[in-house]
Amino acid sequence: MSISVEGLPPIMPTARHLDEQAEQSADRPPLPLVWISLATITALLFLWSLASSYGFVSPLFLPSPVAVYQALRSLAITGFVDATLAEHVGASLLRIFGALAVALVAGIPAGLAIGASRLGKGILDPIVEFLRPLPPLAYLPLVIIWLGIGEASKIAVIALAMLPPVILSTATGVRSASADHVNAARAFGASRLQVLRHVIVPSALPSILTGTRIALGAGWSTLVAAELVAATRGLGFMIQSAAQFLVTDVVIAGIVVIAAVAFLFELAARLIERWLVPWATRR
Repeated sequence: MSISVEGLPPIMPTARHLDEQAEQSADRPPLPLVWISLATITALLFLWSLASSYGFVSPLFLPSPVAVYQALRSLAITGFVDATLAEHVGASLLRIFGALAVALVAGIPAGLAIGASRLGKGILDPIVEFLRPLPPLAYLPLVIIWLGIGEASKIAVIALAMLPPVILSTATGVRSASADHVNAARAFGASRLQVLRHVIVPSALPSILTGTRIALGAGWSTLVAAELVAATRGLGFMIQSAAQFLVTDVVIAGIVVIAAVAFLFELAARLIERWLVPWATRR
């Protein structure tokens, strides 16, 4: 025997109600990722401010966000260690771009040789695998002995950190080239150089750009180590100098600037990738 009470909602949802709820959930647009990211950043800043305001962490070790913002303003206006923030950023960018140019000029031909030639792979692959796992500080003393303490040694250390991602990504792109396209080009009488130029390199371009993005990240992570050696300007030098005098707000401000510049580089690299290889970035 079943008892039904009119006017009261059902205790258990029926299948029809479940279907209606599922349809409503499917029709509701998902929350944009940018809002999720902004909420995360806001929560972290709130927790940071809370820890600073109530003294959970000493200001010597973790200054408040307001103190870091004031340090950024002071860096931009008056500077730190005889240079403004713009001058420190400019010096670091010159080293990064110089090292990136060296890595691309040396790494792309090496990656093409590894991916397209068995002899090239046999010669260059051991060198790449030797350099790839080494941290920059391991070969920094040797670079100083060879190149001195000038700008050449700093650029060389950053370039050595950038080189393996460029080489490996280029080689992967060459190996992923379509065999049908290569055979079709050969069937039309294309030489090996023409096949390399018109078929293999365009096919490898998305991987080369991806390797460049990875190399930029590796270069920024090596910047502080490279600017340890007789530098007078640069973000890494600024952070190290501030750390020696326990100026923690300048240290955090320098870290924020490095992260912001690296983020802008990533956005620029993605835009360039969409412009040069739209077929590879289309979703």
